[in-house]
Amino acid sequence: MSKHADSGLIIERVTGDNFHHLLLLIEGLAKFENLAPPDKAAKRRLRRDALSKNPRYEAYLGRLDSKYVAYVIVYFTYSSFRALPTLYLEDIFVLEEYRRQGIGQAMFDFCVERAKKEGCGRIEFTVLDWNKSAQRFYEKNNAEKTDWSFYRINLK
Repeated sequence: MSKHADSGLIIERVTGDNFHHLLLLIEGLAKFENLAPPDKAAKRRLRRDALSKNPRYEAYLGRLDSKYVAYVIVYFTYSSFRALPTLYLEDIFVLEEYRRQGIGQAMFDFCVERAKKEGCGRIEFTVLDWNKSAQRFYEKNNAEKTDWSFYRINLK
């Protein structure tokens, strides 16, 4: 658990006890991005993959008092050229009514510290082309666009 004095935010790892709050926040992100939320089978996989003995990803919730207002999902990849792990930031989301209060910054700072703790050489993430506020946020945090283009093959 991590407390951030500036925002009053408490960041805690997702557990079986608070997992349903992660699902609610993921549904909030889906609504924000105009996407379908995870179906029942996907929710089961999310739970299994976060809470198994060897989790496929790490998820953390941001809480103000008793209200869960944000989440991040991260996992680690590896850079062959740097010969170091990379923290991949899959999702960072703050409920709309809690934005511009330092919560997103606290969640991002937590990810940076997590990457440093693991000896990562970099942090990577993608940003939707239309999400200009997210682009400004990351640029404010010294992120830069790369020469690499992001491609995807959907298998399921």
